[in-house]
Amino acid sequence: MTGPAPGRPAADVRQRLVPPFPEPSPRPWEFLGLATAPAYRAARVMAWLGPLLVAVLAGAIRFWRLGSPREIVFDETYYAKDAWSMLRLGYEGSWPDRKIADPQILAHPQVIPLSDGGSFVAHPPTGKWVIALGEGVFGLTPFGWRFMTALLGTVSVLMLCRIGRRLFRSTFLGCLAGALLAVDGLHVVMSRTALLDLVVMFFVLAAFGCLLVDRDRARARLAAALPAGPDGRIRPDGDTGDRTGTGARPWRLAAGLFLGLAASTKWNGLYFLVFFMVLTLLWDVGARRVAGARHPYRAVLRKDLVPSALSLAPVAVATYLATWTGWFLSDDGWGRHWADGRGGTWSWIPAPLRSLWHYEYLVYQFNVGLHTPHKYQSNPWSWLVQGRPVLFSYTSPQPGEDGCHTATPCTRTVLALGTPLLWWAACLALVYLLHRWALRRDWRAGAVLCAVGAGYLPWFLYQDRTIFSFYAVAFVPYLCLAVTMMIGAMLGPPGATERRRRNGAVAAGVLVLLIAWNFVYFFPIYTGRTIPYAGWQARMWLDTWI
Repeated sequence: MTGPAPGRPAADVRQRLVPPFPEPSPRPWEFLGLATAPAYRAARVMAWLGPLLVAVLAGAIRFWRLGSPREIVFDETYYAKDAWSMLRLGYEGSWPDRKIADPQILAHPQVIPLSDGGSFVAHPPTGKWVIALGEGVFGLTPFGWRFMTALLGTVSVLMLCRIGRRLFRSTFLGCLAGALLAVDGLHVVMSRTALLDLVVMFFVLAAFGCLLVDRDRARARLAAALPAGPDGRIRPDGDTGDRTGTGARPWRLAAGLFLGLAASTKWNGLYFLVFFMVLTLLWDVGARRVAGARHPYRAVLRKDLVPSALSLAPVAVATYLATWTGWFLSDDGWGRHWADGRGGTWSWIPAPLRSLWHYEYLVYQFNVGLHTPHKYQSNPWSWLVQGRPVLFSYTSPQPGEDGCHTATPCTRTVLALGTPLLWWAACLALVYLLHRWALRRDWRAGAVLCAVGAGYLPWFLYQDRTIFSFYAVAFVPYLCLAVTMMIGAMLGPPGATERRRRNGAVAAGVLVLLIAWNFVYFFPIYTGRTIPYAGWQARMWLDTWI
């Protein structure tokens, strides 16, 4: 084994296993006039204050006039009503045709034509329970059924700030990642609409954050077990790397819980479970290799595989089943008693579980066989460049009506379109991350790419199915992390020359300002504001957006 270069001290393995957070600089606060001690305190508090301020901005955007448009937008016609049904019955009841039920729900006085006969639905219950929380407080109104998605969208920005801070060891870059998510148009639209995909995004992001914390804590335990050399530095040790366990891992259990909630919202959450299990095992291999393990893969198989699998998969499965409690306790849920009195090979399994299995099989058949053409369906190849966004709402107010102050008809629309410059920058950022991961073995790039792949790649298996680009909201946070990592590289390493840092800061600042301007420009078509028809037409940069 080659030793360190003459005259150069060996690197402390503890620093490689768990890189410390850099001490925050007090200089910006001193520049504002604070003394040294208060400046240090202000710099430290920014680790939480910065993310909270970004989240406040995100919340203001998402909650502003949340009840507008006052209509049942796109697939809200399914999820808002199913959520109310679950709140009242514990399962999805039956509603009249949407052309009858939707006007009654929006009418004054309101009529809620819900009956207790079970209805066949295509998605598990958790996302609808989440939407039901807002309806339980604010009623079956547009504000009520959108409240929880707006809240989760806001909290997800806060989480991404903290996740980015942990990933990049920089409060500034963490807040930048959260700010990019705060001004992504697709995330804003989905936060202001009662659909399930934003809920999937939230639970998956929470799981990703838990796994990052688990990674740091497990590596810290390995570092603590390593022996110190004569100079007091921690060095690799084969026996420790091969044999030391990492102890209890509650954050991994929490990740399993969140992944179970994601899968019980929409089934694409299952792909994140599989990808993240592989990712965490590779993290464990890397940790043991750094700690000096002679056979890191063998050590992971012996010490980490079973605890990891038990922490994620069984917890996720148990969580999934628990979310069906309302259906299990009902008598009228669709297919609830299908297995009652049925014999056969699997009769030893409790009838409610067999009934659920039959129900899920029919749901699977429905989902994979969904080929009904839709004007706004798209192929996943076009998602990253936002080739075919989805029109959620469109009306043409006449002059003098609904805020139309022109002599010709206006336009009021809600378009599920990501902020274009952010998404196009993300395409370049993903290429940069591939380079960092493949050639530099940068684990941060690998983690972000894994999350993007889990949310994006599985849809290529269903290119003939009716699918929509707004499904991509599940991996939007990781695109923001990718752009942030690219911007961090643009700023230059700490040892770069002043000219290099200055030029990098100018380029990064221009990119961020352009993304912010782009969001402001498209804001009216994200939130259903009334604008002149010419203004709407000017924002249709691509013919495929119409």
